[in-house]
Amino acid sequence: MRRVCDILIYLQNSPLDVTLTEIAKVAGLPKSSAFRYMLTLEEQGFLERDPTSGTYRAGVAFQGAWVQEPQLLARRAQPHLERLRDQTQETVSLGLLNGDQVGYLMVLDSPQALRLAPHAGDRDPLHATALGKAIAAGLPEGQVRALLARVGLPPLTEQTITDADAWLADLEVVRYRGYALEDGEHHLEGRGVAVPVPGTVAAAIGLSAPASRLPLRRAEEIAAALTRITSALEGEARNPAA
Repeated sequence: MRRVCDILIYLQNSPLDVTLTEIAKVAGLPKSSAFRYMLTLEEQGFLERDPTSGTYRAGVAFQGAWVQEPQLLARRAQPHLERLRDQTQETVSLGLLNGDQVGYLMVLDSPQALRLAPHAGDRDPLHATALGKAIAAGLPEGQVRALLARVGLPPLTEQTITDADAWLADLEVVRYRGYALEDGEHHLEGRGVAVPVPGTVAAAIGLSAPASRLPLRRAEEIAAALTRITSALEGEARNPAA
């Protein structure tokens, strides 16, 4: 039962389709055993298997509000993020917790030739991205520590925080000031600012740019603009007919 719960929770936190290899890792099972679990869940309607890619997604028997919320959030966030992208001429993104990583649900690219932008559907480590830190800061401490035990803090650049105590302290700073900052930790020449999105889905929105175009003195300004968006989204969620 514990392994079934682990699988279903992983599906809950994954807005993107997941592979059998991912499921086996999460459940701590050989792929052959994980496949038998998935087959049973598929038969009961708790998940669906894509016949082309072989990946899995939540099925009709597991269609709660949390399954629909990422898509609804993306639809509501898009016009706000487009305005911010147009105003700043920089890349803005919407990310969600996807297993032990941040998955990019929406990426609106900067129109400038030099940009550091992922693609929608990509995943990145939580510990080295502003979006990931903003999401992690809102998770229960036990979940964060379990994540660290599973994936660690591998260095991506010389600026990546690789000490667990230092990273947990950085999350405390994120909670205190209300926004996360990535300063050369994922891409050495990159910088990003992100804020969490209130709601039942662990999500964040952020802006990223080459460090030369995003000086640290602008971090609070960008965070304030992002926070205005999350406040608007929270209001729309409370009053969807408005």
